[in-house]
Amino acid sequence: MGTVKRVNGRKSASADPRPSRSAAPRIIHDEDVLTEGLKALPRLDKRWRAVIKGCDRPPLRRREGGFAALCGIIVSQQVSVASANAIWARFAERISPLTPEVMLAATDEDLRLAGLSRPKQRTLRALAKALVDGTLALEALPEATPEEVHEALTAVSGIGPWTADIYLMACIGHADAFAAGDLALQEAARHAFGLDSRPSTAELVELAEAWRPWRGIAARVLWSYYRAVKLREGVTV
Repeated sequence: MGTVKRVNGRKSASADPRPSRSAAPRIIHDEDVLTEGLKALPRLDKRWRAVIKGCDRPPLRRREGGFAALCGIIVSQQVSVASANAIWARFAERISPLTPEVMLAATDEDLRLAGLSRPKQRTLRALAKALVDGTLALEALPEATPEEVHEALTAVSGIGPWTADIYLMACIGHADAFAAGDLALQEAARHAFGLDSRPSTAELVELAEAWRPWRGIAARVLWSYYRAVKLREGVTV
């Protein structure tokens, strides 16, 4: 008999109750899992030895999931870290407590003064509405497969693959989640592997296939490597 679970307001049944790599992914929950992944990557692709040595040990990059965390990911998209922090501080001050209900009650002026673009305002409202309506259940996502998490999150208007990937990596901790559309990861891969140009999202997806089931660790190393490259160039990130 299959198992039944609710992810985005709908029940889905799996025909086979036996665990699979997709159904029960490894979770990065502590430094031991991070170490395991760091040891595994050079066995999957020998180029990782030099990359790992060329940067500091990456942090876990874990955060508590939920509405506030997903709002933070949306706010930080396509802006610098400094800008994201400033916008988030204003946003959290105006939308307090940060709940879906308070978000829906906020005025356009509140969100504008927080520094949010129109598209981000619409996305945050759509997310809050999905949670209030019950069409999205964030508390169910840790038990879902990565594919189900993607389907549930991207069903919300304005949430794309990058946001879903970052939530998978940071808030759920899937060891094989990988945000191939992240510009910093693309640029880091160019430097780390001596590529002629920054790889596209599709090209980075193809490159990262060899790193399964540790692509989430690979992403953390690449972010750390990117920071090291920028520091050598005299740029603070």
